[in-house]
Amino acid sequence: MNDLTDLNAAPALVPPPRARRVIVLPLIIFALFALVPLAGLWGSQGFVLSIVTRIMVLALAAMSLDLLIGYGAMISFGHAAFVGLGAYSVAILSSHGITDGFVHLGTALGVSFMFALVTGAISLRTKGVYFIMITLAFGQMLYFLGTSLAAYGGDDGLTLATRSTLFGTKILKNDIVLYYVVFGFLLSAYLLLRGIVASRFGRVLRGIRENPVRMEAIGFAPYRYQLTAYVIAGMIAAIAGCLLANQTEFVSPAFASWQRSGDLIFAIVLGGIGSLHGAILGAAAFSLLADILSHYTEHWALLFGPILVLVVLFARGGIGGLFGSRP
Repeated sequence: MNDLTDLNAAPALVPPPRARRVIVLPLIIFALFALVPLAGLWGSQGFVLSIVTRIMVLALAAMSLDLLIGYGAMISFGHAAFVGLGAYSVAILSSHGITDGFVHLGTALGVSFMFALVTGAISLRTKGVYFIMITLAFGQMLYFLGTSLAAYGGDDGLTLATRSTLFGTKILKNDIVLYYVVFGFLLSAYLLLRGIVASRFGRVLRGIRENPVRMEAIGFAPYRYQLTAYVIAGMIAAIAGCLLANQTEFVSPAFASWQRSGDLIFAIVLGGIGSLHGAILGAAAFSLLADILSHYTEHWALLFGPILVLVVLFARGGIGGLFGSRP
């Protein structure tokens, strides 16, 4: 009898094909990212590093938004405001002679925490389209604040005198070092978010997405869980803003505009809503499509609408869904 029990239990030890794909696909993605600087040695390394660094920064912001939309059903049209906060934290401090990267990062996290806590506490009092509109309003409020900061460039933006320093050195001036710093943040954020999603907190958040009334009835407070997720997502997006400012060595109010929030939503829909590595794939596809289409027409953005419609109709799980994978 024990032998029969052991035989019946044995297959459960082997991960199903779907689970194996969920594990293997992220490994392939991050392995490819890790090898990109080596591949660039056989071509225009500076161009390749610039493109892929930008993809990783966009992917970092997209993953943070996917935590809200894919797992919490909180569609925010003002998420780029946190990217803007991170970028301006670097720019404003640098303009006053404070170039230490750890100070930049700490400031960005602190400011984004407070902004997310206040705006999230207000926004989450609403639901559905009202939540979308109020997050859009807060995002645009920050955008117009940026345009009014004449001392920091206003509409024209602000060019950084130098990238952030680490331990008093300008090591981030080296594009390869910056690349691997961005890669490290992307990998760390992915592991953090994956851990959150798989945790009790993540299960409760998904339960609230499906039926908030039932979750409240069994003793969970949806508001607190959603606000916590909102703050976490905002802080991760602010890190993306810090990295973006260092990569471009320039900041602009456009970083916080609703169009940039739309880009992030487009990326996660393209990659697959509710899939962290799908958000990375979507960010890569979005960036590459934008670069390719812009070579053919200045109205390339108009082509994204039909592409999005086709993805929604024929690949509802996005690019990640083509591999049969979820987070």
